[in-house]
Amino acid sequence: MNKRLLILFITALSIMSCNIYKPYSRQEVKTDSLYGEDVPTVDSTSLGTMKWKEVFTDPILQSLIERGIKNNTNLAEARLGVEQARAALSNARLNLLPTLALTPEASATSFDHSKAVQTYNLPIVSSWQIDIFKKLGNKKLQAKAVYLQTKEYQQAVQTSLVANIANAYYTLLMLDEQYSITRKTYTNLNQTLEMTKALMDAGKSNQAAVSQIQAQCYSVNAAMEDFKKSISDVEGSLSVVLKETPHKIERGNIKDIVLPNEFSLGFPIQLLSNRPDVRASEYNLQQYYYGLNVARASFYPTINLSGSAGWTNNAGAMILNPGKLLASALGSLTQPLFNGGALRANLKVAQSQFKGAQLQFEQKLLDAGNEVNTYYTQCQNAQKKLILRKKQVKSLRKALKSAKLLMENSNSTYLSVLTAYNTLLSAQTSEVYDWFEGVQGVVNLYQALGGGQN
Repeated sequence: MNKRLLILFITALSIMSCNIYKPYSRQEVKTDSLYGEDVPTVDSTSLGTMKWKEVFTDPILQSLIERGIKNNTNLAEARLGVEQARAALSNARLNLLPTLALTPEASATSFDHSKAVQTYNLPIVSSWQIDIFKKLGNKKLQAKAVYLQTKEYQQAVQTSLVANIANAYYTLLMLDEQYSITRKTYTNLNQTLEMTKALMDAGKSNQAAVSQIQAQCYSVNAAMEDFKKSISDVEGSLSVVLKETPHKIERGNIKDIVLPNEFSLGFPIQLLSNRPDVRASEYNLQQYYYGLNVARASFYPTINLSGSAGWTNNAGAMILNPGKLLASALGSLTQPLFNGGALRANLKVAQSQFKGAQLQFEQKLLDAGNEVNTYYTQCQNAQKKLILRKKQVKSLRKALKSAKLLMENSNSTYLSVLTAYNTLLSAQTSEVYDWFEGVQGVVNLYQALGGGQN
């Protein structure tokens, strides 16, 4: 085949291959009711678009999150994954370029004890695969999708890390407050115990009342030890997240915490652009889309051009004064004819992987919408419960005060006092937990909407 025919042949193949593959485009996704029917979506703004420092304003918590982002092992591994994917993408891009190599050669030949003849060649060799059927181009796009997926995975890890640190911090504040309430109850019970002993000495009470109240003191004291252990466990877990040895975590006070209590969820379609795990799932779909294109391209011919040019002394002159220019050129076309069905098998695998990635993307979006629904409902319910719980605690305080007065000034039994203490302590610790549920709902909703950006 002469040069002109080769050019015509390559041109014809290029025209044939122009419309073989289309770039990836997102499939139609229905998101209108993704959050559920009872969740309002009337504003395009979203809690998930806020920076984490705008949501978590406690300076101590901000310091903990910064330490976590800097030191956390999982996030560090995610960063390494991004670097590896970036290197793979660079390699895929370079595969589209011709290669150059310097291949010097030297030989000495002697025939029948004659004087050896020395030959030197100093060629530069080049080869280039012409990517007419976009096999290399699709590999490059596949590598790019993997790179973008690892970046989104890194952001997803950071989003989860920010939420986990915030939840652990607020858990410590909850436990601190519950411990404080329990300790105050223990102090008040001891005062009641001393009062009961005085009443018994005055003949207005008995040993049974003293023993019952004393037993209740022991029970509350044991509950305080449980809170201490829970606090130590959470501090240890948070220390590990920060990649630090277990230690006491500095923290503020529950009364100083301010979190958004009115927020917008934005439109469900925004999950596609806000949530890093959803974006990562779509990039995973893109990866398999371009992998399917690579499998299809394997059925088409491969065209390679190669050549070399350099200096030689085959004419007998020294290498510093070459005798002639060495040059060669070669074009080859490889068309698969028979390979035992490997290409068709690879295509079926690629098709199956792409369909699987489609299902995963659809499921990831549904899961994301369900999480928004769950945590929004948790926030709303916690706020309603907290209002009712405050009223309950207020009523129980009055009941305890009345029970103690009756015990002091009448023949009222001590059991009413113990019952009042127990129900008040339970309601007060539940009130703190209701507060924590609301805070946890905000944190998890922030994560569900794609929050956690720097």
